[in-house]
Amino acid sequence: MRHAESDRSPIAVSSAPSAARSEIALTGVYEISKILTSASRLETMLSNVVNLLASFMQMRHGVIALLDDDGIPDIAVGAGWSEDSAERFHARLPQKPIGHVIATGMPLVVPNVAKHPLFQPADIAELTAGENETVSFIGVPIRIGSKVVGTLTIDRVCDAQSVLRLDFDVRFLVMIANLIGQTVQLHRVLLLDRERMMTEAHRLQKELDEYKPPSARSIAGIVGDSPQIRTLLDKIAVVARSRSPVLLRGESGTGKELFAHAIHELSPCSAGPFVKVNVAALPESVLESELFGHEKGAFTGAVAARKGRFELAHGGTLFLDEIGEMSPVFQAKLLRVLQEGEFERVGGTKTIKVQVRLVTATNRNLEEAVAKGEFRADLYYRINVVPVFLPPLRDRKSDIPLLSREFLARFNDENGRALALTPDAVEVLKGCCFPGNVRELENCVRRAATLAEGPTLAADDFACRNDHCASAILWKGRNPQAGAVPSSPAIPYPHAVPGAGNGAMPPHPAAPHPHAPPTYPPHPSASPAGAGGTGAAPQVEGGSIGPAPGGEGFDGHGEFDPIEHGGQGPLTGSERDRLVAAMERAGWVQAKAARLLGLTPRQIGYALKKHGIELKRF
Repeated sequence: MRHAESDRSPIAVSSAPSAARSEIALTGVYEISKILTSASRLETMLSNVVNLLASFMQMRHGVIALLDDDGIPDIAVGAGWSEDSAERFHARLPQKPIGHVIATGMPLVVPNVAKHPLFQPADIAELTAGENETVSFIGVPIRIGSKVVGTLTIDRVCDAQSVLRLDFDVRFLVMIANLIGQTVQLHRVLLLDRERMMTEAHRLQKELDEYKPPSARSIAGIVGDSPQIRTLLDKIAVVARSRSPVLLRGESGTGKELFAHAIHELSPCSAGPFVKVNVAALPESVLESELFGHEKGAFTGAVAARKGRFELAHGGTLFLDEIGEMSPVFQAKLLRVLQEGEFERVGGTKTIKVQVRLVTATNRNLEEAVAKGEFRADLYYRINVVPVFLPPLRDRKSDIPLLSREFLARFNDENGRALALTPDAVEVLKGCCFPGNVRELENCVRRAATLAEGPTLAADDFACRNDHCASAILWKGRNPQAGAVPSSPAIPYPHAVPGAGNGAMPPHPAAPHPHAPPTYPPHPSASPAGAGGTGAAPQVEGGSIGPAPGGEGFDGHGEFDPIEHGGQGPLTGSERDRLVAAMERAGWVQAKAARLLGLTPRQIGYALKKHGIELKRF
């Protein structure tokens, strides 16, 4: 590195009076402060400071050293510093003098390094470069508060002029060291902030890399990734944005309550409560008090006033499950609340106004119930603003592995076990129809897990492989000659051609109602077509077993009419006489008479009513 000789200095400070030196010092502090506030790398700034010092001081070399956490010089910078020349500046640092400055925190002034005990021969050789001249040394500490974080050192050829300005140079170097200390502190704070921000950015990037788009599993505990579920969740996300009433429709066990909760969580009402009521589980007298509340003394046992579910759900969502089971009388009371948003408690006169998002659910065919007068049409239109149909499990079999593993994981957590599903077990589950849908699948997995003895659930652990599955018996009852459970039911389930004699299905079954939920297979007690029966295969709608509407042998209300069947069924000839004779023989037990005539008990009941035959009681 080239020496910064004093004769190269643009300012002849050696002959300047005191006042001129003060002005020079002020100018030097100003110029160095501009360097220290520039947007540059710390080493580059410090190198420029040393380079500028050569213009204000009689010096040969200058080095700024910064310490690490252990107090050892970590960075050494001089004029003309670069990454390649960094080691050269480290070698120019005399270890003992630097250690003395750091330990004492005071400036060190050595007029002749060759005669000072702190300087080793290697230090003297480095500073004098083998020249026969007297070299002086000045070192000042760089502080951050009271802590020494580095040193600023210079060396020069000692002569008469340099001795005269020694005190001035020390004070000037102390001022520069203070400015450097403030700059180092600022850079360290910025470095800590940068490291913190980089750590935070790394964490966020990792979360972003691990992030997966919202799936069924992430919404209200719903598990599934089938196209049907994804489409359903997309629709729910749109529906939830408004406060319009929603009607969830689907078979029993499809998870209507979970989807209702998902609508609440994604809606503007999510900050409010989510209140649920099973309408079918409460009698009408209790249901009114449960929904609307009651005043003290309104009835026996009303010892205090009580808020109803509508009040409790104010500002949130009220979920009414099994809405199709509500009595016509109570339907009128509910309609007023939905229309006006107000009601009175049982036994009260004060009108209470509420703002509630209503979500209802049913597995019944409400259109058919409206046609029969069992459900009010005005209430139907009020709750059916946004209908949402939930697919049965048999229509989304790709979700069965996900659901099965989820149910098994819950079982393991609850019982402290570590069972796992084998691939053949998953295939067995995917081959089942599950008329009870997700609820039945969960029961199936839990039953097998409870009885499993090994560490895994294999195919033979399931009830269907041991002829103990209720659903398998149900499906076998549909066609005894099949001897196996079909992979999926025919939806809707058509009735057999009367008189077919072998339970065969017609090539073109009657189309279902456009809004009717999918139908189930017949109950095992129902007589299959061709086995001495009427040839009308019953079906299940909304969880209740009954004859399929439409088709030959059925009246306009969906009821089988054995009398108007045209003589094709068992009741031919004198229908009334045969019916009475069968009832007499069966002791007036309708079920026995039905077996004698090859009919179902429901058909017998309809025939008795049709012919006005009064039942005898014993």
